[in-house]
Amino acid sequence: MKRKSSNFWSVFGMPVAIALVGALGLFAALLGDGWWDALAWAGLGLPALYSLRGLAR
Repeated sequence: MKRKSSNFWSVFGMPVAIALVGALGLFAALLGDGWWDALAWAGLGLPALYSLRGLAR
């Protein structure tokens, strides 16, 4: 019997990556000032941009 290849990562790969970027942004926002703020802005801004891009379609 031939085993079917899993398409788990092809379906959930991008949402998992967006969630990790958002979690990294939240973590950076809690850690401190300076470049942590820039990392927090990027980490929380990218998921927002991706969701707005999805709504615009």
